[in-house]
Amino acid sequence: MMNNTLRNQFKFLPGHVIKGKWNKNTYKVIKELGCGANGIVYLAENDRQQLVALKLSDNGISIISEMNILKAFSKVQGSVLGPSFMEADDFVVNGKNMPFYVMEYIKGEGYLPFIQKKGQAWTGVLVLQLLSSLSALHKQGWIFGDLKPDNLIVTLPTYKIRCIDVGGTTLIGRSVKEFTEFFDRGYWGMGSRKADPQYDLFAVAMIMLNSSYPKRFSRKEGGFSQLKEMMEQKKEFTPYKAILEKALTGKYLTAEEMRNDMAHVLGRHSQKKSAPAAQPTGKPAATRQARRAQSKQITRRKPKYAFLETFLLILIVSLLYTLYIYGQLL
Repeated sequence: MMNNTLRNQFKFLPGHVIKGKWNKNTYKVIKELGCGANGIVYLAENDRQQLVALKLSDNGISIISEMNILKAFSKVQGSVLGPSFMEADDFVVNGKNMPFYVMEYIKGEGYLPFIQKKGQAWTGVLVLQLLSSLSALHKQGWIFGDLKPDNLIVTLPTYKIRCIDVGGTTLIGRSVKEFTEFFDRGYWGMGSRKADPQYDLFAVAMIMLNSSYPKRFSRKEGGFSQLKEMMEQKKEFTPYKAILEKALTGKYLTAEEMRNDMAHVLGRHSQKKSAPAAQPTGKPAATRQARRAQSKQITRRKPKYAFLETFLLILIVSLLYTLYIYGQLL
């Protein structure tokens, strides 16, 4: 966690104005959004009355690293994983330069509250989106690292999943900079903390578990066997069991592979839900309804023509009989 003395020193109240030393732009603090190992993030309003997220830190190296990550995100076409970078500057406090950067403010609802409100059916849909963004990030040579529900936002009303707090993002091949135990494969004894795509995919599987266990659970002996047991206790994991096991054991080489399997399961589930009930006659319901209506109309017509048909039949028989008698007399 961040140094408490530093946090108290730079814990600004709503209305406080932060002015950049070099660019001269001003930002009015609205509220604190979060505090982590590398700084404090505030919701602020800029000169144009736009809402932004502003991160302050006394760690200049960390700030530069995070800015580079955000800039790398912006180069990934079609990726909306992290917030877009806006500017960087220094803020002078008590004669000391405090570096900060400004990024897009992503408005939405936290991942777990969203799932609890909307239902478990949304887990697969959001994870599918997340895997697409992770695939793009991994191709740029990075992993997200500290991937967890706390760092995920679901935008409204578009229902797009976005990541916030890129402080744990790490170049592939290096040691993971930040992690949270529940989502860390090293904590579960199922791999190292070397930054590779499988590290993120393990975390994705744990996010899915966390969706059904919002209070999480403590590690016991067994690692994978414990996680497998927790999966088997929740019926919502049944369609994803094979996918989760592969992600937890590092069997997926890329996020794209895991995404393809997720898409297949979701597509199959969607077909089952949308398939119409079997029709005994093999004909569309609308056609059967029309024919039933037509049959009713025919039924209604029968009494009207029955008397006429009988009368004509009697007339014809009588005429033939008369002609027969007339012939005999001749």
